[in-house]
Amino acid sequence: MKILFAGGGTAGHINPALAIADYIKLNHPDAEIYYIGTPDKLEAKLVPEKGYAFYPVKVSGFSRKLNIKGIAHNINAAKLAVTSNVKAKKLLKEIKPDLVVGTGGYVSGPVLKAAQQLKIKTAIHEQNAFPGVTTKMLAPKADRVMLAMPEAEKYLKLNKKPIITGNPIRRELLTMDKATARKILKLDNRPLILSFGGSLGAKHLNESVCELIKWHNPTENYYHIHATGKLGYSDMLKNLEDVKLHSGIEIREYITDMDVCMAAADLVISRAGAITLGEIQACGKAAVLIPSPFVAENHQYHNGMTLKNAGAAELIEEKDLTKEKIINTVKELLADKEKITLMEKASRENAIIDANERIYAVLMDLYNKS
Repeated sequence: MKILFAGGGTAGHINPALAIADYIKLNHPDAEIYYIGTPDKLEAKLVPEKGYAFYPVKVSGFSRKLNIKGIAHNINAAKLAVTSNVKAKKLLKEIKPDLVVGTGGYVSGPVLKAAQQLKIKTAIHEQNAFPGVTTKMLAPKADRVMLAMPEAEKYLKLNKKPIITGNPIRRELLTMDKATARKILKLDNRPLILSFGGSLGAKHLNESVCELIKWHNPTENYYHIHATGKLGYSDMLKNLEDVKLHSGIEIREYITDMDVCMAAADLVISRAGAITLGEIQACGKAAVLIPSPFVAENHQYHNGMTLKNAGAAELIEEKDLTKEKIINTVKELLADKEKITLMEKASRENAIIDANERIYAVLMDLYNKS
C-alpha cells in the first residue's frame, strides 16, 4: 500500500496529514507513506522528523496587491504554477501511489491536479468551516471529500455527498481527566484560565491577555497559564515587569503539556484555528475565541462561529478586542458557573473524537476500490 500526502504551509494543514499517516501505519505497518510539500515551509522539517519520505515542490499563492511588488510576485507564482504541475506529475509517476490525499495549502493544488490527470484516486480533507481556495478548486473531481465541519459543504460544488469526519485529535488529549490534570499542576479549587495564540504568538491577543492578568492578579482568585508564542515572550515579560505576579500565574513561551493544561482548564482563550477548536471540543471546554483576521478567507471567524452558534464559546473579533471587552467577558463567564457548565456540555456534544478512525475508514474504502 502506497499513500501519498500533499499539504503544507501551516501546522493546520500538516498535522492532520501526519496524524492520518500515523494511524495508517498503526494499522498497516508495511504501508509506504510519502509526502509532497513546499521546501521552505514547516512541513520540510516536521515530515522528515516523523520518518516519512519528503519530496519538495516549490509553489506559491497569488498576491492580491497590484503594486510593483505584487505584480512581480504573481509573475513568479504563475511560473511556479506550471513548473510545480510538471514536477508533481514526474514524482507521481516515480512513486506510483495507490492514493493521494490532500490536506490543504497551495502545494496540494498541483499534486492533486496531477494525480487526477493521471487517474490516481484522490481524497481531500478540509479542516475549516470555510474551505480554502485549493479545496474549492479540486473538490469537484476528487473521489472523496472529507469535511471537519458540516458548514463547509455549502461553499463547495460537489458531485457526491461529502463525509463528515472532524479533525484528528491527539490521543493524549482524549485520555487526560480534569482531576488528574489539576493534581499534576498542584491546583486548588480556584478556576484556571488557559490562554494562547499559536506557536509564533499573536500580538493583540497577548496584549489583551496581559491586561486581563493585571486585572485579576491582585485578587489571586484565578490560576492563569498563558503561552505567548515565540515572538511575544520578551514583550509580555517586559509589559509585566512592574507587576508582582502571584504564584498561580505562569507566563510560558510554549505549552508542551497541552493535554494536562487543557484538561485542567475552566476557560480557554485562544485563536480559532480548526485543530485548536477540535481539541477544545474534544476536551469539553468553554472558550473565548479571538479569530485571527490575518488568515485566508477569514476562515477562523467561520470556524469560531460554529462553536458560538452551538453555545460552546463566546467570540470577540480582533477589531472589537479591547481591555474592557476581554476583562468583562471573562469576569461574567467565570462568575456564572451554570453558564460555564452549559458551554462545556455544548462543546462536548459537538466534538468528534473518532476523526482518525473515520478518515481511515474512508481512505481504506477508496484504496480497496483502486
